[in-house]
Amino acid sequence: MSNFIGGRVTIEQINGMNEARFTELLGAVFEHSPWVAERSWNEGPFRDSGHLHETMMRQVEEAAPDEVLSLLRAHPDLATRLKVTALSAAEQQGAGLDALTQEEYDYFAEMNQAYKEKFGFPFILAVAGRTKADIAEAMGLRVESSREAERKRALAEISRIAEHRICRIVG
Repeated sequence: MSNFIGGRVTIEQINGMNEARFTELLGAVFEHSPWVAERSWNEGPFRDSGHLHETMMRQVEEAAPDEVLSLLRAHPDLATRLKVTALSAAEQQGAGLDALTQEEYDYFAEMNQAYKEKFGFPFILAVAGRTKADIAEAMGLRVESSREAERKRALAEISRIAEHRICRIVG
């Protein structure tokens, strides 16, 4: 997995990978859900990172409802003090979620819990380019959404996260 975080590969290199290497490299694009990469491998060759992203998202869209729910539930709470994947940790750190006051931490913990109780999965937001204030505001607004609207929004955010992660991998 170290190649995922540190190195960049070309789309040609990705197209030349066997299924095991492809899944090893791209398995973490979707949080704790390597099945997305596994199912995408045989859809190659990929024209570019956008085509790869579209293909991976199609696997999510065509997945069984319980698989999609598992994907949603695989995401960590934002601003948690629990161990998260290296990718999530880096993304949350970039948004300042690793440097919260106790009051901010308490707010995020309370909102995370309220959100999970209402929707059955964690609050999901692509945090790249956002501040902790932006994230807190989004949590406050989205906890008021309907279940169906929020499920769609969570999947859209997962798409943004995946696109960002793929762009970090494919040069």
